[in-house]
Amino acid sequence: MKKTMIALAMAAPLALGSMSAIAAQDTLKIGTSQFPESLNPLLNGSTAGLLINGVSQRNSIVHNADWVLECLLCVEVPTLENGLVELVKVNGKDGMKITVTLKDDIYWGDGTPVTTKDVILSSEILKDERVQGNPLITEGKKTEKIVALDDKRYVQYLNVVDYMFGSLQPQPMPDHIEGEIYRNDPSSYHKTSKYLTDPANPALYNGPFVLTDVQTGSYIKAAKNPHWKGKQPEFDNLVFKIIGDTAALQANLLSGSIDYITGKVGLTLDQALQFEKRHGKNYNIVHKSSLAYEHLDVNLSNEHLANKQVRQALMYALDRETLVQQLFEGKQPVAASQTNPLDSVYSPDAPTYEYNPEKAKALLKQAGYSLKDGKMVNKQGKALEFDLMTTAGNSSRELVQQVLQSQWKKVGVTANIKNQTARVFFGETLPKLGHDGLAMFAWGTAPEANPKAMVHSSNIPNEANGFSGYNWSGYNNPVMDKLTDQIENELDYEKRKALFAEVQKIYAEDLPVLPLFFQSDSYVMPKWLEGVKPTGNLTTATHWVENWTSSK
Repeated sequence: MKKTMIALAMAAPLALGSMSAIAAQDTLKIGTSQFPESLNPLLNGSTAGLLINGVSQRNSIVHNADWVLECLLCVEVPTLENGLVELVKVNGKDGMKITVTLKDDIYWGDGTPVTTKDVILSSEILKDERVQGNPLITEGKKTEKIVALDDKRYVQYLNVVDYMFGSLQPQPMPDHIEGEIYRNDPSSYHKTSKYLTDPANPALYNGPFVLTDVQTGSYIKAAKNPHWKGKQPEFDNLVFKIIGDTAALQANLLSGSIDYITGKVGLTLDQALQFEKRHGKNYNIVHKSSLAYEHLDVNLSNEHLANKQVRQALMYALDRETLVQQLFEGKQPVAASQTNPLDSVYSPDAPTYEYNPEKAKALLKQAGYSLKDGKMVNKQGKALEFDLMTTAGNSSRELVQQVLQSQWKKVGVTANIKNQTARVFFGETLPKLGHDGLAMFAWGTAPEANPKAMVHSSNIPNEANGFSGYNWSGYNNPVMDKLTDQIENELDYEKRKALFAEVQKIYAEDLPVLPLFFQSDSYVMPKWLEGVKPTGNLTTATHWVENWTSSK
């Protein structure tokens, strides 16, 4: 199943570890600042995981660099127009019937064919509430059942009408490896999956490469899948070096220890711009505008931040335009809502927040705050103070934190910087709504993605749902719930676009998160590396790694 949004702020420690020799001319060494949250594609919530999945464990259907759906494992993208999608009744409700044919020549790394059994297993896992940390459970539950017609053809029955039906195809999982493990004890599957206990098992992978050596937080090695029947990659081996310190990441590139710094999870734009000024003549550097947006998730249970006027005041107190000009040379535009102006469903009518500190102070006064000894306090005498968090070690985000902290201080608001390691931040703090203020990271999205996963009340993580779901602010608005449900069910593009416009207005008015800016992904490549095509959407360029070539 293709994710429609994913968290991008994960960082990994600097830990190169020892690496056995691989012939340099056969190997592409890729530098990245992040280690995957999980190598299990169904349980991964990070872009770093998608980077690895792209070469080793592929989705059936993805958005390509032209933002068009493309089959990677199937024969033809199902649509209403080609008759592979039909509107039907499922259990008495409006639903969809989707017929899919898998390619004949897709194999797991041990030579076992990819079949409909693997699709059925994936669907079972995706909708099982007993599976801990399943970020796609809401989407998974939309599949009522999958009926295998034979080893390569199946019919998927959705219990809803969903315009994103192309993204709801379950990603095949190796039933001959994972099936018994999952069915023996679904509640411990997140711990017992072979992707965790035996990640170098080639039978786990169906892409052009299989993983051969995984050292958590340090590196991942991959070699050609001997059973890959598609276009053969030019490189025999890939090495992903995880270098969380971005200064060290650049040093490794300059020394030749790595060949290429990937976009999305490599250098931040400001770092890439500085690198380009110093070393640009020796590299191909591509800045790709992206749908990902940097923002601050709000803990809406915080007594101060629960007040909408306070959230709006915080926005007016920020000079985001100057921030993006000075730090990013204007290449990362200020965001009004979660929807990028590049997206076809963007609406220019959403409320915006220009820099206006006096208006910020006036809103705080309306909310019951007054200035005392340079600090805003409420009627109970409590200072307007909260934590401002992100993942430790990301120098660009830490700089942005300092700017935000300074600008809020000018209107009497205190933000205490309190960062955490990525595994704690994403694995514990955010899903369990455990921070006390604002959490900074980025969401990556697919084109025309419904923000339901982030704003619908059914997606608030809690103990009962195994802390699944991406509504990490705890936002609960029945009007937003209804609109995002309507978007999901609306197949007419123009009607859907009108609903998106309403969502963007409410999003910018309510501010369940505080939008900062839209990202630009920076790819730093050697002159000899060709064929890398950044997408600007959630799908990583590694999904077409077989097209990468060397001119050396």
